[in-house]
Amino acid sequence: MPADGFVPGNRLLAVLPADILERLRPELETMPLRNRDVVQRIGREAEHVYFPHTGMGSIVIHMEGGPNVEAATVGNEGMLGVSYLLGDTLATEETMIQLPGEASRLRIRVLRAEFDRDERLRTLLLRYSQLLMGQIAQGSGCNRVHPLEGRCARWLLSTHDRVEGDTFPLTQAFLALMLGVRRSGVSVAQHALQQDGLIAYTRGQVTIIDRAGLEEIACNCYGIVRDRFDRFFYNASF
Repeated sequence: MPADGFVPGNRLLAVLPADILERLRPELETMPLRNRDVVQRIGREAEHVYFPHTGMGSIVIHMEGGPNVEAATVGNEGMLGVSYLLGDTLATEETMIQLPGEASRLRIRVLRAEFDRDERLRTLLLRYSQLLMGQIAQGSGCNRVHPLEGRCARWLLSTHDRVEGDTFPLTQAFLALMLGVRRSGVSVAQHALQQDGLIAYTRGQVTIIDRAGLEEIACNCYGIVRDRFDRFFYNASF
């Protein structure tokens, strides 16, 4: 099935050398990302990686006897499925779409062939993989140590960075999944943020009202991860 190119918007694709992008372009297929879709399912072979232009996906860890936990989020700054490019394609984590949008999809075998062929692409994606591992490690420590209200603010800010406008869909049940806590805890934290005039929440929609105030409440993990990505893209030139 012929691909149809891609819609500009993914920062990782944007920093690829022009000749590499031209070789990949015929294989890139634009596709919708639908809320709650699972694009890489545990126990199945992953066939594609995804470069979001809008929307956002989560790497979700299934925990026996407890709530599932989000390990990392990926939006227009990255790629869903980089681990399957580097090794076994049998999915060991679930990749779920948490905000609808659009992405470029690429077959893993095509990207792996270019990865093996071109050192520039290999260097870029290995650096991105290191960055993603750092995000996962930071999130793990954050979920263990930091108060729920600060973690909630961090997640809202990182989502706000990846969407157009100040309003996006988000239910308390889904945020509880992303933070690995009970819905009742999220309800209390979200209510506190709303009472402080930082956000508005109604009918499954969150609106960021006072971003600066939200940044003051958020734990420092938000700034640490954001600055790492900014430095990565600033230095990603060939």
